[in-house]
Amino acid sequence: MPSLPPFTVFDTETTGLDPYKGHRIIEIARVRVEDGKILEEASFVALVNPERDIPWEAKQINKISDEDVANAPTIDQVLPKFLEFASGSLLVAHNAAFDMGFLEREKECCWGYVDLPECLCTMLMSRALFPKEFRHTLDAVAQRFALPIPQARHRALPDVLLTAQALLQMIERKNITSMDELRKIASLKVAA
Repeated sequence: MPSLPPFTVFDTETTGLDPYKGHRIIEIARVRVEDGKILEEASFVALVNPERDIPWEAKQINKISDEDVANAPTIDQVLPKFLEFASGSLLVAHNAAFDMGFLEREKECCWGYVDLPECLCTMLMSRALFPKEFRHTLDAVAQRFALPIPQARHRALPDVLLTAQALLQMIERKNITSMDELRKIASLKVAA
């Protein structure tokens, strides 16, 4: 995979589904993927104080409580560190439009202008690689490649590590060697 740049695979957990209706990030995680290897030692996870209550429904999915985030840093402290780590790489997420929607909205909380890197989507990759399949959730992709599904699904770091494994499996399966090929099947900009 020498012709592909480094990736920062990331995931967010949130208070709900719509950042434009007041929902916020409550956890963010990332891991670096370079030269076809997941650098777990370069992983990072942080709880984020959303400065609002976490709805019951969100607590049931991600198991993050108001008490868990009460003393956590706010997004204006976490997002710049996340973006500094991601600099020089491409972002990758599963259902990236969801996570990028939150990053776009949350960056407004940060001082000054914050430029988000290009983002690729493993869900779009799955749709391109398996066009006859109906399901392209992270669990479905993991099952297709016989990847072990972590017990702590819907927490940011386990989801990031699973997404990174799925990314590498799909790159290998499709024998992707250039950014043009990868953008063609995984870029949010092409899909939009």
